[in-house]
Amino acid sequence: MKSPVPDQTPSDGEEGEDRTPLLQRAPRAETAPVCCSARYNLAFLAFFGFFVLYSLRVNLSVALVDMVDSNTTAAENRTVNECAEHAAPIKVLHNRTGKKYRWDAETQGWILGSFFYGYIITQIPAGYVASRSGGKLLLGFGILGTSVFTLFTPLAADFGVGALVALRALEGLGEGVTFPAMHAMWSSWAPPLERSKLLSISYAGAQLGTVVSLPLSGIICFYMNWTYVFYLFGIVGIIWFILWIWLVSDTPETHKTISPYEKEYILSSLRNQLSSQKSVPWTPMLKSLALWAIVVAHFSYNWTFYTLLTLLPTYMKEVLRFNIQENGFLSAVPYLGCWLCMILSGQAADNLRAKWNFSTLCVRRVFSLIGMIGPAVFLVAAGFIGCDYSLAVAFLTISTTLGGFCSSGFSINHLDIAPSTLLENGKLFSALPLLSTYLVPFSSHCSPKVKYKTGLLGITVDTETEGTNK
Repeated sequence: MKSPVPDQTPSDGEEGEDRTPLLQRAPRAETAPVCCSARYNLAFLAFFGFFVLYSLRVNLSVALVDMVDSNTTAAENRTVNECAEHAAPIKVLHNRTGKKYRWDAETQGWILGSFFYGYIITQIPAGYVASRSGGKLLLGFGILGTSVFTLFTPLAADFGVGALVALRALEGLGEGVTFPAMHAMWSSWAPPLERSKLLSISYAGAQLGTVVSLPLSGIICFYMNWTYVFYLFGIVGIIWFILWIWLVSDTPETHKTISPYEKEYILSSLRNQLSSQKSVPWTPMLKSLALWAIVVAHFSYNWTFYTLLTLLPTYMKEVLRFNIQENGFLSAVPYLGCWLCMILSGQAADNLRAKWNFSTLCVRRVFSLIGMIGPAVFLVAAGFIGCDYSLAVAFLTISTTLGGFCSSGFSINHLDIAPSTLLENGKLFSALPLLSTYLVPFSSHCSPKVKYKTGLLGITVDTETEGTNK
């Protein structure tokens, strides 16, 4: 049976070659089998890697709620109209053996935001290193380092705020290398017509890690104490590292168990996409409107995403007044929707391109539009619902879920416009979320006193300077 996409020269029109170069140049009518394939094994191991990565990133957001003495911030956060208590008393006693710290809202902001100060430092160097030495070891040791540092979180908290802030910044250094390293690996592994599926699978692990770690952290804090949150996820990260080093290779050529048919399929599909040029054409890149569109999209989406990811548990506690157990579950609901959307949108995007002959340009634009406008609408709507608990959770869930469409939109569009330059050299893409992640800490502690309000993004941070008489 012939492929639904004919093997012919590019079609006429101004987009021609740029639209979807693979669709016209696919060397085979049938792809290599998916079952037990090396490229999908890589995708699933990457999936669990990003699962661990985001578990390590967000566990503090829930644990911090239980680490802080509630009396410390009680007076501060009563300065605005707040939602009434609504949760029924829980019969199971909350384990309170974990040590409590008297950290005010500003201190908590520094602790939550410190991760991103380390995160922004290693992204550009990571792209450079991955393009020359491969992403396997870089990604593996990045997650291993973060896992080991996570194990020392309780000890750092006992030493003081400075030690904890420094430790979280070191964790950010480790996690900063992961996305550039993974993109460098996919430049050698992802056949173009499977690109959306493979990348959506691998990066969907981040959403599932958030979905699992938020409620699990809440349960651990409630029935045990907060220190076990860091011990559990740190150990899981070390186990993943062992499997990653054992089973993964940087390229199909160096993989020990890949079938000859699959290797040839991957290499032939990428042959016309990757070049041997190692220098970065900075001037054409800086003049590229398409590239700047990707930069702006990443900036906008990541700032919103990471701010919500970091502060949502605090919003659930201080505004909606959910206890630690409910907090973890309800904070995870939006990311469950996003995870499902990422998986399904990846399948849909590749089917539209391969079977329905939609242009890559059309697919990326439509998915980006849904993934940006949809979340914006529901976040704005969240600012007008007051203390309606059901609507608050529903709007945040719909908003974050629709954001999953971006994983098959602008998020991988750089592979379409210049796979060789933006992946093999790696440096530019790693800088795309740079500014947005830098601004997240300021969202956490932009004033001496943080006032929590129901509103846009769940938490509105009062940027007015408080009086010095208090």
